[in-house]
Amino acid sequence: MSTIVGVVVTHRRRELLAESLKVLTTQTRPLDHLIVVDNADESAVRDLVESADIPTTYIGSKHNLGGAGGFALGMLHALALGADWLWLADDDGRPEGPDVLATLLECAERNALAEVSPVVCNIDDPEKLAFPLRRGLEWRRTRSELGDGDLLPGIASLFNGALFSAAAVDAVGVPDLRLFVRGDEVEVHRRLVRSGLPFGTCLTTAYLHPCGTDEFKPILGGRMHTQYPDNDTKRFFTYRNRGYLLSQPGMRRLLPQEWLRFGWYFLITRRDLAGLRDWVRLRKLGREERFERQ
Repeated sequence: MSTIVGVVVTHRRRELLAESLKVLTTQTRPLDHLIVVDNADESAVRDLVESADIPTTYIGSKHNLGGAGGFALGMLHALALGADWLWLADDDGRPEGPDVLATLLECAERNALAEVSPVVCNIDDPEKLAFPLRRGLEWRRTRSELGDGDLLPGIASLFNGALFSAAAVDAVGVPDLRLFVRGDEVEVHRRLVRSGLPFGTCLTTAYLHPCGTDEFKPILGGRMHTQYPDNDTKRFFTYRNRGYLLSQPGMRRLLPQEWLRFGWYFLITRRDLAGLRDWVRLRKLGREERFERQ
C-alpha cells in the first residue's frame, strides 16, 4: 500500500489552519503522516498540529522561508520519511470534503499520472473557480465550464491540494527558495511540463480556496487579462518573479504577449506610466536573478 504524506505550509494563520486540518486529517483514505512547516514558529500552531489524530511532524522555522522554501523543506522531509505520494496544501484552503484524497489517488492510478490536482474552487461559492483559467483566448470562471469528463490533462494548480508522486518530485525537484512567494508554483509547473511526465486536473473533486480573481484585470474587451495585485508587496514579488520566470526555457515564447498585456494595462487602461516603469524595473530584477527581498 502506498504511503501518502501531507505537506502544509503556514504563516500566522492558526485559525485558518485549524479549519484546514479538520478536513485534511479526516479523509476516507487517511494520510499516513502530515508535515506542517510553520514560517512563524508559533507554539500555538505546534500545539494544534501535535493534537491531530494522525501522525504529524511540526517544523517551526525561525527564518521565514516563504511558500517556496516552506514547501521545499516539507517535501524533502516527506521524501526522507519514505513517501510514495506527497499531498500539498496551503493554510488558507481545504479539501471540499472527506473523499478528495481517495478520488485523486484513484484518478492518478487509473490514468497513470505523475501528478494530479483537484479543481480549485472559490471557498465562498464552490461553483466558481478561485482563479480564472485560460484556454486559448477563452477564460473559464466556473467549474461547469471545464467540461464533463473526469480529467483535464496538462493543466494543474500545484500547491492547492496537488498530489505528487515521489518519482515526479525526483524528476521535477522542489520549489526554488529564491522566489519566496508568488510564482513558485508556476516555476514547478514549468518544470513539470518540460519533464514530459503525465499530469492533470481531476474534474470530479475540488479544493476550496479564497477567491483570487480580483487581481486579474480584463483588457482588450475581456479577450486577455493581466495581473495587478492590491498592494506593493504582492506586486513586488509577482512582477519580479515573473521577470525571472519569463526568462526560463519553456516560458520565453510568452514574452511578446507579456509586454502587450502589461503595456496595454498600464498605458491604456490605467494611464499609469509610473506603474509601467516600476513593472519594467521589477521584471528586470528577476531576469537578472536579483532575489533580495523587499
